[in-house]
Amino acid sequence: MNPTLVRWLQAPSIIVLFLWMIVPLSMTIYFSTIRYNLFYPERTGFVGLQNYEFFWTDAAFFPALLNTLILVGSVLVITIVLGLAIAILIDRPFRGRGIARVMLISPFFIMPTVSALVWKNMMMDPNNGLFAAFANALGFTPIEWLQSVPLLSIIIMVSWQWTPFAILIFMTSLQSQDQEQKEAATLDGAGFWAQFFNLTLPHLARPISIVLLIQMIFHLSIFAEIFVTTSGGPGVSSTNLTYLIYIQSQQAFDVGVASAGGVFAIILANIVAIFLIRAVGKTLTV
Repeated sequence: MNPTLVRWLQAPSIIVLFLWMIVPLSMTIYFSTIRYNLFYPERTGFVGLQNYEFFWTDAAFFPALLNTLILVGSVLVITIVLGLAIAILIDRPFRGRGIARVMLISPFFIMPTVSALVWKNMMMDPNNGLFAAFANALGFTPIEWLQSVPLLSIIIMVSWQWTPFAILIFMTSLQSQDQEQKEAATLDGAGFWAQFFNLTLPHLARPISIVLLIQMIFHLSIFAEIFVTTSGGPGVSSTNLTYLIYIQSQQAFDVGVASAGGVFAIILANIVAIFLIRAVGKTLTV
């Protein structure tokens, strides 16, 4: 086919994709440099980097940044390790494996809001929750999860929902692993751990990278679980950057500062993505 004709056919989709990305980003950057508070619509004008300075110097900024990094890092470690272990476990044939796979993957299809309500009311409630029932049965005092350890509670909820995603990716990848290679390693006397580190883990290098990147993007914007269960508290102990931006935009009605927070979140996401890609590339080889 004529290369010029190919370019003309590709042009509409490329233009639409470019506009789809560049228009919201440009508007966010524009709003982050002007005075735009819905409480004071008469106050307008270019303010430069003042919105960034206001967001940066907010007392809740550094706790929210730290909470974001802890939340993302903890969920990534838990889901990768658990997902890898469960995927290898159910990769071996056993009776009812199909049902077990469906049951393990099903939490991923539950909406975050519903998942948060289930964990809040049925699992972590200090009076009627399942954890409280276990604690009472064992003679311990039930923990008020959402008040005593709010960030850990959010990590547990998000990990529960996203571990099935890792299982699904790893399980699919394991099905394409060369079984003859594993059989030859077994005949040579290689044990489980030797096969895991020398055959299975290198084979899963790309799936692990994909899971890390996709989950990192979604976990940096976790909102529903925090909004439904802790509302960012007590204090700011479970506030992440996304929730802090929500507070600025929907409670303080300061669109300019919220936009500055959005730009900061984009920069943070790119920094974390570059760090993860390089870390995964150095430690895992295909």
